[in-house]
Amino acid sequence: MAISTLSSIPQIEKILQQAFLAPFIERLSRPVVADVVREQVASYKKQHLQDPENHPFSLEQLYHNIEQGCWLLNQQRLQRVVNGTGVIVHTNLGRSPINAELWQQVTEVNTHYSNLEIDLNTGKRGKRKGLLQQLMQYLTKAENTLVVNNNASSIYLLLHELAKGKEVIVSRGEQIQIGGGFRIPDILALSGAKLVEVGTTNITTTQDYLDAITDQTAMVLIVHTSNFKIRGFTESPDVKELASALPEHVILAVDQGSGTTTEHMPDEPTVASYIDSGADLVCYSGDKILGGPQAGMISGKDTLIKQLEKNPMMRAFRPSRIVYSLLEELVVRKLNQQPEGRGVAQTKSHIALPLLEQSAQALADGFNDHITVVQSEMTVGGGSLPDQDAPSWSVQINPSQPAYQRSPEKLLAVMRQWPLPVIGVIKRDKVQLNMATVDASEIPYLRSQLAEVLL
Repeated sequence: MAISTLSSIPQIEKILQQAFLAPFIERLSRPVVADVVREQVASYKKQHLQDPENHPFSLEQLYHNIEQGCWLLNQQRLQRVVNGTGVIVHTNLGRSPINAELWQQVTEVNTHYSNLEIDLNTGKRGKRKGLLQQLMQYLTKAENTLVVNNNASSIYLLLHELAKGKEVIVSRGEQIQIGGGFRIPDILALSGAKLVEVGTTNITTTQDYLDAITDQTAMVLIVHTSNFKIRGFTESPDVKELASALPEHVILAVDQGSGTTTEHMPDEPTVASYIDSGADLVCYSGDKILGGPQAGMISGKDTLIKQLEKNPMMRAFRPSRIVYSLLEELVVRKLNQQPEGRGVAQTKSHIALPLLEQSAQALADGFNDHITVVQSEMTVGGGSLPDQDAPSWSVQINPSQPAYQRSPEKLLAVMRQWPLPVIGVIKRDKVQLNMATVDASEIPYLRSQLAEVLL
């Protein structure tokens, strides 16, 4: 009996012609969907043969399993989501969204041939940097700037090129680990540099650095603490004082991290301020407060930048034309003080509270007690401005269905499966959407989707 029912399952090619698979083939490709079909058919046959009583033959159930398998795979594809977390630069959600006008402005140069490595004045091979070097001089006050594919690459490159086999002095309070297991001591070891610890977790002075210097010291590295803050009885040296006190053979490198340039962020020195204070090199991210694409930037002395450019690893670390074109356009807008040059962190963290409350009210209107407006907080996030929160407004979802009442996690899971996935947070045992990171254009969609769940 089992064999006769299983034999009625259509061939893989026939199943692929089913209408419900057409959207998945378009999204995932035919070979990928074909593999899902094969896996689900094999699994279904095995279950039926092993336990036909609890797994009776049903072609409808098989097709449902195939659809679910394709849907789960589709959720892995990069796609837009609604950020309702209140974390502006959210690493898991792509950090800083790129301004739509900037993206449109560089479309043509990226969808046609470009002068990426040709000098249009001479017709000979040119450098990949384009106009960015000159633009960054105005933005950072540094002599030169090098771009790599992320800030972790920046740190590794300068250590490998400038300190391999030599000593690098780092404060104990700055030997951090950030997401993905990136540890400063491990990167130093991998680069071939030798870590020299100075100071204590909470206090490191200029004299601590000076006392540790030998003729084998190549660099003092000051590291941005990224996603944590030491509070209370603390002390760290003034960068200008440290720079002026270091011997000539010791490079002062600063991991600024966030990429703050023209933005006004509390307790976050700009790249230019570090350069002005005497730092030889400053490393930072392009996709945090700067507001550009993923990139690592190293600004500083021309001689050191040129030395870094000659490192063999630069071939592996260099970014694409998409990154260069976006950075060029972004920096031009920043220098011209245009709105498109303001990163999302600056734009969203300066939204007036009344506007956030109005957005929350607009989302909650008509839902009665199912959605309430509550006070909350936003944060910049993304390893920038740790411990710096600002007031915000959120909507709190109060579902009537018992399953969602007992498990807000289940409601979050449902929201992640919506056509445009929504990422919320749980506060006070309720799902909340923070309006600091919800775009006004997304409110009608949220109202429509929430109506299906709540009303």
